[in-house]
Amino acid sequence: MKKILWVPLALLSASVFAEVAVVVHPSNAAALNPEAIAQIYLGRSKSFPDGKAALPLGQAEGSKTTEQFNQKVLNKSGSQIKAYWSKLVFTGKGTPPKEISTDAEMLELVSQNPSVIGYVDKASVTDKVKVLATF
Repeated sequence: MKKILWVPLALLSASVFAEVAVVVHPSNAAALNPEAIAQIYLGRSKSFPDGKAALPLGQAEGSKTTEQFNQKVLNKSGSQIKAYWSKLVFTGKGTPPKEISTDAEMLELVSQNPSVIGYVDKASVTDKVKVLATF
């Protein structure tokens, strides 16, 4: 019986410690703190500190990476984020970040456009992008 309980606990602890990396194009000189990253992802800021446009991309709702990002960076649950964006869209005051399906697709898009900011599982990061922060 102890073996049966041990496996689920081990899997649970691995997902709790997964890190999310916020990434940008290597030429992007931005240095953002967690609050500035949250402001971009909540639509409250539309640019990097140097004044260049910031285009946030997210991952699919319900993905483990998105759940971790929402908790660690935005300090909100998935349902809170959905309600937040529903209100802004309904009032015409904003649109949520475009959703990307995979880490590989996110890394490709970020590596091609200096305006894009995205997040991926830290284990997926390649040298094609610059890591701004990990959570």
